[in-house]
Amino acid sequence: MILRERQNRIIKALRADGAASVQELADALSVSAATIRRDLEMLDRNGELVRTWGGAVLAPGQTAQDGDDGEPIEAAFEEAGDLDLKRRMAVAAAAMVQDGQVVILDIGTTTPQIAELLRGRDITVITTNLAVFDVLRDDEAVRLVLLGGVVRRNYRTLVGSLAEAALDHVSADVLFLSCTGVRANGHVVDNMAVEAPIKQSMIAAADRVVLLASEAKFPGTGALRLCSLSDVDVVITTTGAPEETLAHSRNAGGEVITT
Repeated sequence: MILRERQNRIIKALRADGAASVQELADALSVSAATIRRDLEMLDRNGELVRTWGGAVLAPGQTAQDGDDGEPIEAAFEEAGDLDLKRRMAVAAAAMVQDGQVVILDIGTTTPQIAELLRGRDITVITTNLAVFDVLRDDEAVRLVLLGGVVRRNYRTLVGSLAEAALDHVSADVLFLSCTGVRANGHVVDNMAVEAPIKQSMIAAADRVVLLASEAKFPGTGALRLCSLSDVDVVITTTGAPEETLAHSRNAGGEVITT
């Protein structure tokens, strides 16, 4: 189980019961008490819970519906039940990365899995995703660049004009891009207004754009257009994605990888 998935389950347990002990969480997640303590300390620093003697409680005022900017917390983790699909996409994505490359990893729940697979590689990773940062922060081989910005704690991302301005100075070999939907006409869309401009800046900063979109993203949700499939160099998807939509990428000379 990757770091963020484990931490999501910790938060879910607290939302259900209000509090939990270190040992209860360790038993439920089949990890050591030391691992749970590190997770609780990290989540406490992020404001997602309050660390107590022997365990943790839900942060004051936080409920299952609360999130920044009025958006539901679950929106950032909508694919949480899709771990196998995301893992397969992550394996395909990591296999594309060559030593020495500069890689941008977008927000989302698949990119931290890519980060796990890139540990120990001689590459540079640029991100606004705090889950990616947590995966790579102690890896001495990877040169890690965390873009500045306003912290959205529940979504674990950095947003705003500082992040966009920083991307103006970035030149990357490849971007692994997430989205919330791919429409039948080939438009790649997102439903988070504060994230969309940063994603567009990432697209502009990368020589190659790789879209990560499982079958659940066809058509998915969202009204904010990021780009079109014809603008994407590679689509990594899963077996249920509609061929007629993927044809927009193939017809424009793009590659489609189905995992």
